[in-house]
Parts: sequence; C-alpha cells; structure tokens
Amino acid sequence: MMLNQLRLRNRMILGYSIPVLLFFMLTAFVYFKTLKISQTFKQVESTQEAIKNSQLLDNNYRDMVKSLRGYLLFNTEELMLQYTTASLRFNEAAINTLNTTQDFQQIQRTEEMIQVQKQYDDFSQKIIALVNQNRVPEAVDLFKTGEGQRYIESFVELSEEFNDAEEEILNQATAEAKIAINSLIVALLLGAVLCLGFSAIAALGISSGISRTIEQAVSRIAKSSTEIATTLEQQERTTALAASAVNETTTTMDELEASSRESAEQAQSSAAGARQALHLTEIGTQTIGQSLQSQGILKEKVTGIAQKILQLSEQTSQIGNISKLVSEIANQTNMLALNAAVEAVRAGEQGKGFAVVASEIRKLADQSQKSAHKINILVGDIQGAIHSTVLVTHEGTKTVDRGVDIARETADALNGVRDAINDVVMSSQQIALNAQQQVTAIEQVVEAMNSLNVGAKETVQGIANTRESTEQLNQASLDLKAII
Repeated sequence: MMLNQLRLRNRMILGYSIPVLLFFMLTAFVYFKTLKISQTFKQVESTQEAIKNSQLLDNNYRDMVKSLRGYLLFNTEELMLQYTTASLRFNEAAINTLNTTQDFQQIQRTEEMIQVQKQYDDFSQKIIALVNQNRVPEAVDLFKTGEGQRYIESFVELSEEFNDAEEEILNQATAEAKIAINSLIVALLLGAVLCLGFSAIAALGISSGISRTIEQAVSRIAKSSTEIATTLEQQERTTALAASAVNETTTTMDELEASSRESAEQAQSSAAGARQALHLTEIGTQTIGQSLQSQGILKEKVTGIAQKILQLSEQTSQIGNISKLVSEIANQTNMLALNAAVEAVRAGEQGKGFAVVASEIRKLADQSQKSAHKINILVGDIQGAIHSTVLVTHEGTKTVDRGVDIARETADALNGVRDAINDVVMSSQQIALNAQQQVTAIEQVVEAMNSLNVGAKETVQGIANTRESTEQLNQASLDLKAII
C-alpha cells in the first residue's frame, strides 16, 4: 500500500537499491578477500626467501667443513681463505634469514643453527691454530674426537627441521590462497546471480506498478473526458450570454484605466521619498560603522596600555626584590666588616690597615642599605600609582565597551530602519510597476473587449470542435486501457 503511494522515481530508487547494496557488499567482500590473498602471497614470498637463505646457510656451512678438512690435509692459504669467506657468507645469510623469518619457532631454529656454527667455528679455530703451529698430529687427533661431527649432525638436523617447517608454512599459505580464491569465485558468481535476480524482481515490480498507475490514469481520463463534454455544452450556452456583457465591461475598463494611472503617479512619488530616506539611513549606518571601528581601535590601545602597565608592575616587583636582596647583602657585609674590625684589633699594629678597609666597607654597606630602603619606598609608590592606573584603564575599557554596545544597538536599529525603508521603496516601485502594468493591461482588455464579440462566435465553434476532440480522447483512453 505504501509502495503504491510513492512516486515513480522513488519506486525505481527503492527497487534497485537492493541490487546496488548487494553489489557494494560484494565489492567489499572481494576487496577484503583480495587483501587476504595479497597477504598470503607476501607470506609465500617471505617463506621462499627464508628457504633460499636456509639453503645458503647449509651451503656455506658445508663449505666451512670442506675447507677445514682440506686445510688440515694440505695447509694452504687458499683453503684458509675459503674457510673465512664461507664463515662470512654464513653470517650474512643468517642475518637475512632472521630478517625474513616471521615464525617464532623458525627464528629459534635459526638462532640455534647460528649457535652451532659458532661452536663449530671455535672447534675449527683450535684445529687451525694447531696446524699453524706445525702440530698436525695433535690437530688430527682433535679432529678424530668426533666433536666437529656432532656439530655437523646438529646443524643438519636443525636445517632439515627449518626447511620442513618452511615447506609446511608454504603449503598452508598456498592452501589458504586457494581457499580464498575459490570463495572469491563463488562470491562473484553468487553475487552476480543475486544482483540479476533482484534486478529482475525489481523490474517486474516497478513495471506492474506503472501499468496499474497508467490504467488508473486512463480510467480517470475517460471519466474526465465525459465530464468535460458535459461542461462544454454548458459553456456553449454561457458564451452567448457573455457577449452581451462586453459593452458594460468596456466602460468599466475605461474608468479603471484612469484610476490606475493616478495610482502609478502617487506610487512613483512615494518611492522617490523613500529612496531619499534610505540614502540618509545608509549615511548614518556608515558613520556608526566608522565610530565602531574607532572605538575598537581605542579598546585595543587601552588593552595594550593595561598590559604594558601590568608588565611594568611585574618589573617593579622584581626591582623591589632585587632591592631587598641588596639590603640583605649590605647587612651581611656590615656584619662581616664588623667581624673584620674585631679581628684587626686583635691583630694589633699589623691589622690597622685591614681595620681601615673594614671601616670603609661598613660605611659602604650602610649607604647601600639606606639606598635599598629608599628604592623600596619608591617601588611601593610606583606600584600604588600603577594600581590606580590599572583601575582607571579598566574603567576606560568598560566605558569603551558600553560605547561599542550602544553604537552596535544604534547600528542595528538603523539597519532595521534601512531594511524597512528599502521594503517601502521596493513596495512603492512594485506598486508603480503594477499600476503601469494595469494601465497597459486595461488598454489591452479594452481592445480585447472590442474583439470579444467576434471571439464569442469563434468560441462557440471552438467548443464544438473541442467536444469532438474530447470524444476522440475518450476513445484513445479506452484503446490504451485495452492495450494495458
């Protein structure tokens, strides 16, 4: 029932919104599945890189073993260089393996392989040292202990476990990728089927609704055509009566034309006066705006003065603190000078010069203390004056704010007056325009009245033709209803 009350556009939007929603859901599903597949491929690449690095570890470890055995037999620098190169390459491959491996157990196996390689390298260095000291039999005996073989077997076991684990990770990632791709294909097929199905259902629903709407409209057209035909018969009779009233209407139109001309002249005069008042109001608004701007600048300056005075008050407080510090230092200096004078008296003749210096220091300390006291008095006076100035500045700021508020209220009032006058101007202009249009329209009506008699006769004929066309429209609606 509610669907039938919707407009055609809303029906189409509602009908196709479900397929569109399914399409967006399918797109989101495909997007997330694609991300998962991409992550799986990255994991596969990382696993392949780890296997490659593991093979490098195994190859370099085997090269170390071969080089050690060869060096034990032949004692050449070339074999020693091969051993060192294989060891360095092993370390480089180990670092790459740790960087590319993400599984915690694989990282532990890699670290264990590195530890086994270090143990084998320590074992090898012992043999190399014995060979370099020409103690080959001892080196052979150490080699035959089987310690190196245990390291080799441990490394091979760890390497095989590492490769088996990486292959398992690779197989698992490949299986997940296949599952994701298969689910993606199924989702695409299912989404396409659902979208097509819902689209077909929506199309059938919309088309059936449109058909019902057209059928109802055709029925209403047929009914209206019958009513129009009846009405046209009544209008045909009424038209004859209308012709007799044309002469009286023409006389009334002449009088209305004169009245409209007078109204147009008065409206133009009123519009001119309103425009003059609007001009004066705009001048007053501009003046108040300039006053607001000036008061705003004054407020900023007063605020700046208040801030400077507060800074001056802080600096004066700092001067007072410094003066107190000087007074305390002078007091301490006086005490030190007094102690120095006492020590000078105890020193006898040797302390006379020191006593004179102590006396002068006491005098200087007394003067510093007096000066600090005067500075404190001046600082107190300055702070009192600053406090009074701050209060006056604050009152000035309040006064400026009140002036700004009054000016704004005045500006708002003038804006209201300006808008009202502007409305009067527009209304007066519209009245004048309407009156002028009425004059023109009345002139046209008078001319139309003169031809109305001729038109009345033509109207009678036109009504007859319209009645015939209405009958044809009724027949066309019946034919359309039959097609639907």
